Amino acid sequence: MRATELSELAAFAAVARHKSFRKAGEERGVTASAVSHAVLNLEDRIGIRLLNRTTRSVSLTEAGDLLISHLDPAFGEMTAALDALNRYRDTPFGKVRINVPNSIGPFVIGRIIGPLLKKNPNLQLEINATDRLVDIVEEGFDAGIRFGERVTEGMIALRIKPRIRLVVVGSPAYFETRPKPATPHELKRHLCIQNMFPSGARYAWEFEKDGQAVSFQPAGPLSLDDHELMMQAALGGVGLAYIWEPRVEKAVAGGELIQVLDDWCQPEEPLYLYYPSRRHMSAGFRAVIEAMKAE
Repeated sequence: MRATELSELAAFAAVARHKSFRKAGEERGVTASAVSHAVLNLEDRIGIRLLNRTTRSVSLTEAGDLLISHLDPAFGEMTAALDALNRYRDTPFGKVRINVPNSIGPFVIGRIIGPLLKKNPNLQLEINATDRLVDIVEEGFDAGIRFGERVTEGMIALRIKPRIRLVVVGSPAYFETRPKPATPHELKRHLCIQNMFPSGARYAWEFEKDGQAVSFQPAGPLSLDDHELMMQAALGGVGLAYIWEPRVEKAVAGGELIQVLDDWCQPEEPLYLYYPSRRHMSAGFRAVIEAMKAE
């Protein structure tokens, strides 16, 4: 059904309720002549007279009475359907889909999941954790989490975390036979776990100190695209790992891993929650935003 046809039916239903073109126009926010014109178009289109009109009164024909008997329940159901949507606007309800890099997901969004769902039991949270670069609009996500330099232009971006950094760690057993590197250049003498993107491309280890930037392409017997596996490999003495600091903090504090080149490891760009628009934002998504801001 075309929009004009639905508008004509709604105009007819308003006249049937009020038995007046003027009052129907007031209800719909248009002139009485606009309502009359819409009803006439409807009658011409279906080829049946629906209203009896005189200068003093308006009444339904038998056909009009039959039509309104079907329209009233239909319009009532449409109104109820729209009213039912209010829970999405006023109460955290329904599904919210978030995309987050797998390598940082646990310590960026992991801690908010439990409290958020406990506070909002009707909320369904769907988190896609992947280091693949995702177009959140094309793939149907409400929002994504990325470092600042990777946020797509035109998105609304909310800074959500202090800046974090990648650090170099190795096990005590590994350093029993090798000296700790004092500069990134000394990494050439070490076994290093190579970092991979999901595409298979390797990425360099980036360092900076006193304005001097160093890009090091590691070499070693193992390449991984998962930071949890990198940490496990480092714990096992396979080699040095270049890994997000929050992921290895406990292992470093407990002496299971040793952190090196600390003064060369600088924070990355800030992290942002980003999304396409503030218009028509659901209450569920607003709840996620507030939880991320509080964290």
